[in-house]
Amino acid sequence: MDTTKSIVFAATVLPLVCTPGPDLIYITAQALAGGRKAALRANSGVIIGYLTHAVLAALGVATLVAASPVLFETLRWCGVAYLAYLAFRMIRSAIGGARVSLDPRGPPASLMKGFMTSFFNPKGLLVYLAILPNFMNASEGIAQQAALLSGIFISLCALIYGTLGIVVATIGRLDTVRASHQRVVEGIAGGLLAFAAVNMARG
Repeated sequence: MDTTKSIVFAATVLPLVCTPGPDLIYITAQALAGGRKAALRANSGVIIGYLTHAVLAALGVATLVAASPVLFETLRWCGVAYLAYLAFRMIRSAIGGARVSLDPRGPPASLMKGFMTSFFNPKGLLVYLAILPNFMNASEGIAQQAALLSGIFISLCALIYGTLGIVVATIGRLDTVRASHQRVVEGIAGGLLAFAAVNMARG
């Protein structure tokens, strides 16, 4: 695959990567509530989810999901339910004062939560069906082209999401923050997750 085509592909998917969605909002929420380490763990989980999508697409599972409205909607609503559950926990923590386990010194639960957030977002699978094929040449190695394009997409996600997470954590998470302020931050983070759940539910 020539360099020009790779650059055009990167320019095509960049707006999609930068558009606020469940993954980006979840990482932002983690950055606010748990700091830099929690944001980076969440970002790692999201990237693992994208890697899983790439493998499923290579195996043909993505085509099956896209072709079946029932499977697609089931996957989408699982994602909505999971985001709503996370939002509920954080908002309840903000109101009641009970801490949600998002502290960077705690168990790396945000890694698995990040994975589930991206895995249950079917739009990630559709990237491999609707965009990648348009940049692939049948006369060249399909597997090599798919791996290269997937690598570009995932690398952009890792870079942009990771950078945003660090910036948000640096601005919103200080060592001197008081418990009352932490509850406000958790409430904002929960609201962001609720917003992501509503957007996903609207399709």
